[in-house]
Amino acid sequence: MIRKTKKIRKLRGSRSVGGGCTKKRRGAGHRGGRGQAGGNKHHWTWMVINDPKHFGKYGFKRPQKTIQKFKPVNLGYIDNEIEALLADEIATKEDGQIVLDVTELGYNKVLAKGSISSAMTIKAPMFSKGAISKIEEAGGVAEVI
Repeated sequence: MIRKTKKIRKLRGSRSVGGGCTKKRRGAGHRGGRGQAGGNKHHWTWMVINDPKHFGKYGFKRPQKTIQKFKPVNLGYIDNEIEALLADEIATKEDGQIVLDVTELGYNKVLAKGSISSAMTIKAPMFSKGAISKIEEAGGVAEVI
């Protein structure tokens, strides 16, 4: 005869073989369900004491349409890429100054990281204070669209 399971050897002499009283081993029914089962019924006092904010909605979520999303670009990136932008005719030269609209590149804010080497007119919906001062120091204009 072949045995399907190995015969246990531990706790052989004990009355309950490690299971406590016999009814305690009868599955999830002993603990009142699995997981959060019964949280609104037979485990209600547990929920009130240990997780009082489990039920209901709390806080406020702003509608995503009202949140303004920034896509910033740094002055250093503009200065590095200006020759390529002139070649692609995204930026133009007018009256000895380079004119660039950053919205054509998909950006909506200019930040001050890096520096610019030549005078430029940069058009954008938003500028940081540092970016405006660096553009004007180089002899350019920061134009808000």
